[in-house]
Parts: sequence; structure tokens; C-alpha cells
Amino acid sequence: MATVSSFESLRFPTKSDLAQFGELFEQLYAASTDEARRQAVAALSRCPQVPEETALFIARQPINTAAIFLMGSKALGDVTLMRILRATGPEHAHAIGRRDDLSPVVVEALVGTHQDQASRRTGEDRTAALAEAARLEREERIREELRALVRAATPTVETPVRLEPASAMHQVLFVRFAREGEAGMIAVTLADALASSQWLSERILLDVSGRQLAETLLALEVPQADTLFVLKAVYPHLAEGGAETLLAALDPAEAARRVESWQRADSYTTGDGLPKAANADDAPRGRPGADHKRAAG
Repeated sequence: MATVSSFESLRFPTKSDLAQFGELFEQLYAASTDEARRQAVAALSRCPQVPEETALFIARQPINTAAIFLMGSKALGDVTLMRILRATGPEHAHAIGRRDDLSPVVVEALVGTHQDQASRRTGEDRTAALAEAARLEREERIREELRALVRAATPTVETPVRLEPASAMHQVLFVRFAREGEAGMIAVTLADALASSQWLSERILLDVSGRQLAETLLALEVPQADTLFVLKAVYPHLAEGGAETLLAALDPAEAARRVESWQRADSYTTGDGLPKAANADDAPRGRPGADHKRAAG
């Protein structure tokens, strides 16, 4: 501070004075406390002449020290201010922008600096966004590869089909709805007994030959008398002995296997087409709506 005060007292410093002060200042500044540095910079901001290299040195210091010098020093000409703008960042440019004596040249330089910094930030933001997107894509690719490895290492296990005998309530409802001609409710009850979708039960009923329903009731272990009653009620053309002949021609074990295959197919599909295990001969003929109407009798 003694050196700065001595320099500040010189009304017309000579070139020699300026050169000597410039040589001493940086060394003394480096050896001083933060408070002494701020006091020295504040004092120099009042001096009409400061060595250019000293001014540039002060301007490059942290903004909390350099701000007062950048905002008020009369020793900073346009050339020096332009050099400072090129060498420092937005905080220093903001401090320069608060000067009262800005020339048009410096104002233009400030605008250009602001635009460059904004453009640089935009470019940095874009680069960061691209890097983040690449990172997320890479992580998702790794996750997908891990899923594929897990799938490859895990043996495919087919969900076991559970074909349980129809409950007593199911059996009662089959007979009741058959007696009342409620084909839709038979389909609902059949789907519940099979633990399947109603699509499967409706496709079974749409086989107007009655074979698929006969196989299903046989696989569900519905009593023979009830099975015959339901078949005759749903398919009137089986009333004259046809139901008995159809039922006698069926093998219970084979019927159970076929119905289980339908259950598996039903669990794999969304309802398009016949159950995968059904034979082509089982497919209902004509329009589904018309067949269902005939099936309901």
C-alpha cells in the first residue's frame, strides 16, 4: 500500500516512474493479503495513469477484486478495454459495460462479445445434449443386451394348462342356461369353467356340428345326462339320437388333450381365428352371427 500510495501521489508520473511501478506491483501484489490487494486496486482505479501491463494484470484478477477497476479506472483506454474483453469472461465484460464513458467502439465490442458468449453457450448446450442422448442410447443398448442374455440363459417354460373338472355350480348353470336358450350365458359359464377368454368359449359354441362342445363338456367331466341335455338344447338337430352317437364316438383322454391345446392357444393369442389346436374340419361354416343363432336354437 505504501508503494501504491507513493505512485498515487505522483501528479505527472514519468515513463521511468510507470516502468518502475509496473515492475514492482505484480511482485508486491502476489505477497499481499486479499484485503490489501483490494485496497490497492481501489486506489489505482482513481489514478489517471496506470502502466498498461499493470492494468491488464489487474483486469485479469477475480471479478470481486477487478470490478471496481474495470468500472471506474480512467486509465483504461479503448485499446486496453478491447484487450481485456478478449482475455476475460462475461463477468468482466459486464463490469466494463457499467462504465460511464464507453465509446461506440467498445459498445460494439461488448455486443459482439455477448453474442459470441451466447453462441458458445448454445454450442456447449447442444454438445451436452448430444452427449447426454448418446449416453442414454448407449445405456439402453446395454440394458437390451443384458435382457437378451437373460432370455438366452433362461429356458423357455411353457405355462402348464390347468384343465379342472367343472364345478357343481358350473354344471347346474350349463343345464339352466341350455333350458332357457341363453347361448350367451352358456359361453360365459364355459369360459369361467375353462379359465379362458370368452372368445374361446364362443368359438366352441359356433361349431354347429356340436363336436367341440361335446369334447369340452366331456373334458370338463360334466355328467353324461347333463351333457346330452345341453347338446340337444343348443343344437336341435342332435335331438333325435345324434347327441348320443356323437358322445359315444369321443375318447375322453383325447378330448382332454384337445381342450388343453385350445386353452394354451387362447393364452397366446388375442382372439383372431380359431384355437390353434382345432382341426380345419372343426371350423364353423357361414357367417359367425348366423351360425351362433342356429346353435342357440
